[in-house]
Amino acid sequence: MSIIKSISGIRGTIGGKPGDNLTPIDIVECTAGFGMWLKSRTDKTPKVVVGRDGRISGKMVSQISVNTLVGMGINVIDCGLSTTPTIEMMVTEFNADAGIIFTASHNPEQWNALKFLNHKGEFISAKDGEEILNYISSQSLEFAEVRQLGSYEKTKNAIGIHLDKILNYPLINKEAIKTSSFKVVVDCINSTGALSVPPLLMALDVEFVLINEKVNGEFAHNPEPLAKHLTELSNAVLENNAIMGISIDPDVDRLAFVNEDGSMFGEEYTLVAIADYFLSKKKGNTVSNLSSTRALADITKKYGGEYFASAVGEVNVVNTMKAHHAVIGGEGNGGIIVPDFHYGRDALIGIALFLSLLAERKSSPLELKKNYSHYEMIKDKIDLSASIDLQNTIGRVKNAFQNEKLNDVDGLKIDFENGWVHLRKSNTEPIIRIYAEAETTDIAQSLVNRVKKYF
Repeated sequence: MSIIKSISGIRGTIGGKPGDNLTPIDIVECTAGFGMWLKSRTDKTPKVVVGRDGRISGKMVSQISVNTLVGMGINVIDCGLSTTPTIEMMVTEFNADAGIIFTASHNPEQWNALKFLNHKGEFISAKDGEEILNYISSQSLEFAEVRQLGSYEKTKNAIGIHLDKILNYPLINKEAIKTSSFKVVVDCINSTGALSVPPLLMALDVEFVLINEKVNGEFAHNPEPLAKHLTELSNAVLENNAIMGISIDPDVDRLAFVNEDGSMFGEEYTLVAIADYFLSKKKGNTVSNLSSTRALADITKKYGGEYFASAVGEVNVVNTMKAHHAVIGGEGNGGIIVPDFHYGRDALIGIALFLSLLAERKSSPLELKKNYSHYEMIKDKIDLSASIDLQNTIGRVKNAFQNEKLNDVDGLKIDFENGWVHLRKSNTEPIIRIYAEAETTDIAQSLVNRVKKYF
């Protein structure tokens, strides 16, 4: 079991001993550290927006954290069961000072996390994260006296506000979608996608079939939207003669599609396709992280824009997008960021944009995919044991491939003539990720093997 306290928040497995796992004591300490950081930034009573995904532990984690905030004299607006992009948007909607999302995103059911947002509804910076960690480690925590306790209120319309903003976004072609008679299958992965995706599809007159729609946190499969986890969705697409399948993760910030023949559209190509649609309407630059497909750079070049790569992590992508005035960006894990909507990965607006693309092009996902550069990606990993000296290993790999194009902004990325390999320590799990991309799976695997022999 495990706990990871990082600059982006706290993530761990439920139960066990404090300091080793995500226990109630750890939840209180980390929330209080966040509260101290927040109170140091304002003279007024801070206001925090919170929400959670459908995990089994979600209610427990949320209640402990919320009451810690109240005990520190901080006012709380609780959106309850919600989505990550919804909470991000509600921070600014309710003019709050910060936000917390209780979700471990794609991690299995035993995990949960507290993800911290700033007053813009964006993930906190590395500097802010360090300050919070310092409050936690130093135990410099202080709580409010009885008449200075914070307030608590619930709101039930957060998802509705979010969806209304999507439906009014200029590039969502509602009429084209409504006249296309689409039928889709949605894998809700037993979380809040079941509360957010159906009303969006109903508003767009899209016929849909739901699987794993009970919001109970009993994930029907590993929640990461990878091909090996989506066989049920593929079968349901074929059985229902649907034009595509839609897969989201438990907090609805990642998005993957299944083609009409049950094959994978590929989560790496979610951003590529949406960028294709977006750039056809609005010219500009794009950003994805170092572990994302080259196909985004190809489609950006087609429209006369410039592509930039960031370190892995949403906050890094957002900062790079701002620096280069990108009009669309995200991550190859199916994360779509539309900056003039909000600076956060958002599967819901991604669904609406993808449907707009299919409707305007009068295409199916399988036909659409043929328009993009073809690459195959291998996503491998190594358990991060105590015996592995990661920095020393990266140094040996750099030396071995010193004649190739190297990028060490985030771990190490090696660009070969026929593909690339990126190895880095995960931000969310105790593993080393090794990703590779090339024109064929065999070539990509050979690149992974060349690097793995140094571990």
